Amino acid sequence: MSQQRHGSTPGEAGDVPAFPDLPEATIARLPEYLRALHHLAEAGAETVSSEGLAAAAGVNSAKLRKDLSHLGSYGTRGVGYDVALLVDQIEYILGLDKNRAVCLVGVGNLGHALAGYAGFASRGFRVVALFDADRKKVGEVINGMAVRHIGDLELVAAEESIAIGVIATPPTAAQAVADLLVAAGVTSILNFAPCVLSVPPNVDVRKVDLAVELQILSFHEHRKASLTALPGGAGDAAGDQEAVGS
Repeated sequence: MSQQRHGSTPGEAGDVPAFPDLPEATIARLPEYLRALHHLAEAGAETVSSEGLAAAAGVNSAKLRKDLSHLGSYGTRGVGYDVALLVDQIEYILGLDKNRAVCLVGVGNLGHALAGYAGFASRGFRVVALFDADRKKVGEVINGMAVRHIGDLELVAAEESIAIGVIATPPTAAQAVADLLVAAGVTSILNFAPCVLSVPPNVDVRKVDLAVELQILSFHEHRKASLTALPGGAGDAAGDQEAVGS
């Protein structure tokens, strides 16, 4: 069924196309485009070329144009994209116009840092509750919000209509927390614990594992070192230059 922003009519500027079935890779890049667009808007830009936006987002312009075509945004030849309109379209597609309620479970070192992050509110998310299983932490105030016991999760989730749960617990506790979130009606989970969660098909999970990201960077460092060690690599080239100059 076609969806349009409330109050708009076909043909008006600001129309939103029927909700698209986007490729996962495109979905992953939309927040990068949105971040770049916000920076452009803050700098006073009203329009931006595909090349300019692609450079700001760190992608190539052909990929950007293809991604935005899924949203029905093709820009204007010689002018580019309307920054405010494109922000509006991407925020709609990402559901950021809903001001979604988020809860955080686990207020250790990482949980403290996440609870104090000011960027959530500016991007359409309300952190409405903090939970922990350690009763010594219950009542602690972090960023103006008191930590509640995990036993209150189901009640608070219903009261606050929590849509997204963030898990920042040790891996040994993460599955039990995920089970509690699912039982409370939460259907999206951001998991910072280094483990794989088992959830029903209707629950979406995104995993953030800093150790995995470091391991991937380690691979790239290893690859670069291996390439420079090959005959004709950067290491040999530097040695040849030194020999010539000696």
